Amino acid sequence: MNRLKSWPSDVRRTYESVAERFESGVQLLERRYTPLGRFSPGPFEGWSFLWQPAVLGFVAMVLILMGGSFTNSPFKLNMADTWFFGEPSASPGTPSETRLLLSIVLMYGGLLLLMRVWLRLAEVMKLHPGSSLKSLWWMLVLWATPMIVAPPLFSRDVFSYAAQGEMTSHHLSPYLYGPSTLGSIPFVPPVDKLWDNTPAPYGPFFLFIDGSIDKIARHNALATVLGLRLLEVFAVAVIGVGVAMLARGLGRDPGEAFVLSALNPLVLLTLIGGAHNDAIMAAFLVVGIALAVRHRPVWALVFVACATAIKAPAALGLAFVAWTWLGARATIRQRIRPILVATLIAGLTLGAWTWLAGFGFGWVQNLLSNGTVRSWAAPATALGMALGNTLHAIGLHSVSVTSVLSVSRLIGLLIAGAFAVWLLWNGEGRGWVRSLGLALVLFVELGPVVQPWYLAWGLILLAASYQGREHFWILALSITGPFIGLPGGRQLLAGLVHSNPLLIALAVAILGGVLLLPMGRWTQWSWPERELATSA
Repeated sequence: MNRLKSWPSDVRRTYESVAERFESGVQLLERRYTPLGRFSPGPFEGWSFLWQPAVLGFVAMVLILMGGSFTNSPFKLNMADTWFFGEPSASPGTPSETRLLLSIVLMYGGLLLLMRVWLRLAEVMKLHPGSSLKSLWWMLVLWATPMIVAPPLFSRDVFSYAAQGEMTSHHLSPYLYGPSTLGSIPFVPPVDKLWDNTPAPYGPFFLFIDGSIDKIARHNALATVLGLRLLEVFAVAVIGVGVAMLARGLGRDPGEAFVLSALNPLVLLTLIGGAHNDAIMAAFLVVGIALAVRHRPVWALVFVACATAIKAPAALGLAFVAWTWLGARATIRQRIRPILVATLIAGLTLGAWTWLAGFGFGWVQNLLSNGTVRSWAAPATALGMALGNTLHAIGLHSVSVTSVLSVSRLIGLLIAGAFAVWLLWNGEGRGWVRSLGLALVLFVELGPVVQPWYLAWGLILLAASYQGREHFWILALSITGPFIGLPGGRQLLAGLVHSNPLLIALAVAILGGVLLLPMGRWTQWSWPERELATSA
């Protein structure tokens, strides 16, 4: 300090000013820095901010709509007469590289913005329960509207559904034949060639609905696809109702569960944007589980059986509802009777839908038809392909990759089954709804094929029942899931190599700007407030 007095007055004042600012900054950090290594902002300012994520999410969805609506966009099927706009003519010309790159930038920019908004909103909801469900419902309407308008994105499965509906309405069994059986009609060309001759693995309830929509659409291919899209929109609305019921039954905040499920980007992009029938399955499943939590087991079994009649994996819910019917203190002997009653109720429900559809139980033997898909995103399949290719590389050509895949996939399913049994046995201590959600996620991750929309089965249940670090995994799977197998990556790399460098620089700048774009003060409420530890 004595040395400081010897400095010139102007230098000393400058130094003192800088030192004062630095010290005040350190004090601010000390006030806001918590023992867990997180910053704690000021007090929560109420729910009036919800319009901000609502608008930002809508902008993100509009960007995704625009990116997927260009002619020759890599994110949708580019075939004449498959949607109301953005489709090529019967004799399309050479696609513009600039337009292609713009489509990719808009799509990825919208995805990045949507993920950022949803992550921040989910964190705020976790820390501050009690939001207005009415406001969140309006947010869902706003976010979902662009996906209702958009052409089917990221997948061509809805065109397979439409073809199977046409088959059903003409009494051709989708359990015996593939869509190519229909011949040269508008329903067939949009179907992915992988499924042209593949029988359907879907349950009789879905075939009944599918054929009914086709009849209402008067056997028009485009109208049938639109009807299926609207059906999935309705199913997502039912998911919102069901998950709120489930959260209340479990004593959880329905607003947070709603954000983690109905407003989940995975749900909006794949179940509405891709028009996958998993939305109907998940809707019946979550309502059924909510009824079981509210001690209405008979109706719960009916709803879960209906979900099983859409897609078979929902049958796991039947096992959990039957096992927990009498509560945690029931002995194994006491559980036998409700299990038998549950089997009867589920059998009658499945039998009724099988009779109404009129095609028998052929769907059961078709359940592994998607096993023809070999994807590195599925750990069991990736391990099998890696091991098979390694054996070929060292000269063991007598062992086929297909044989190794069959073994690795079987092992994956056995491991998932073992975990499911363990979760069922210990479910009541851990929370049986949570255990069911984890079991469904495990069956997806260890199954032959991992499709992003499959993840929604378990994540929707976990939205109302998760504990601890599972919240992180819900967020992680939800924001990475839509990027699994996302089209456009190859075109993006080709564009980076061959396109105008100025356009590439502009595209990178735009995407970087989306990542850094300030989204408002509400995003600063994402860290938990904790009092500084005081010594005793």
